[in-house]
Amino acid sequence: MQNVIFSEDIQTKLSEALASVKHDRLFVLCDDVTVRLCWPLLRDLPCLQGTEPIVIRHGDTAKTLQTLADVWTALQAGKATRHSLMVNLGGGMVTDLGGFAASTFKRGLHYINIPTTLLAQVDASVGGKTGINFGGLKNEIGVFNEADAVLIDTLFLRTLDRENLLSGYAEMLKHGLISSREHLGELLATDCLDTVAAEGTLAALLATSVGVKQRIVEQDPHEQGLRKALNLGHTVGHAFESFAMEQGRPILHGYAVAFGLVCELYLSCVKCGFPTDVMRQIVSYIREHYGTLDYSCDDYPTLFRLMQHDKKNEGDTINFTLLADVGQLRLNQTASRQEIDEALDFLRDGL
Repeated sequence: MQNVIFSEDIQTKLSEALASVKHDRLFVLCDDVTVRLCWPLLRDLPCLQGTEPIVIRHGDTAKTLQTLADVWTALQAGKATRHSLMVNLGGGMVTDLGGFAASTFKRGLHYINIPTTLLAQVDASVGGKTGINFGGLKNEIGVFNEADAVLIDTLFLRTLDRENLLSGYAEMLKHGLISSREHLGELLATDCLDTVAAEGTLAALLATSVGVKQRIVEQDPHEQGLRKALNLGHTVGHAFESFAMEQGRPILHGYAVAFGLVCELYLSCVKCGFPTDVMRQIVSYIREHYGTLDYSCDDYPTLFRLMQHDKKNEGDTINFTLLADVGQLRLNQTASRQEIDEALDFLRDGL
């Protein structure tokens, strides 16, 4: 199982993690937000002295081949070798792109993730998926390669705004749906925006949620079967995310997943008998906290086209992960064009 370290003292834990990975040179990757908000918490550590961070633009629109090349160039200029180590300090974009940069430079150097957003802590930084967007599609290019360690500390969540907390919480809701009614109930009963929850209850829920993902990844590290469970909400969600990017009004990944969950729970009810009352409870929660997505029936062909590019597909068949009940997975499900249109209607028109 991947080495995920839950920390209440990030400085001590990082020092220990760096000492445990033998390396000749050390590099730190930040974006232009985390270098300002998070790097100051770590830069005075003796083990980081003399390290100047590589800084890239924040946001998913910067998760590109050009940004990747910029990181490779910085590593080359810094004389990185196959025995070097990179620390990725940031949200999911930084850990995805940084992990890919580390995995490919000199055919692979060591890396450690320090996720600073709830989304990255619960999802992006754990499990070894790395990559960049390409051709207008999410995570189109990448490799599987787990970090040497992932350090999770809720200290960084104090830097987040409402939208970024909710973005991460959507992935936690997904983990609740694929695991147990008990965990799902705890998530629905918790206000993730409450300061006390962010420091206490949320930390416990986060550990449970990460555990759900770790157990699945351990059984299926390269997404040949069970790991597809983690894609609940993502076939439609990634299409929404790419669509919003094409429209020049990008949305956070977790918001796209939340909207995707609504559509895919509708399909779960229609095709797999998922309980309608649970579906309506989740949909109500998402509508209350995440609002709505602006699209019309004229956009359905574009959304359908984007779903056809999903990495889980086989040939031209769009592949969904659906549920028969909470924790009861139905992998490799298909849906007709009419059923997909009805799911999009359901999200757009309301309950």
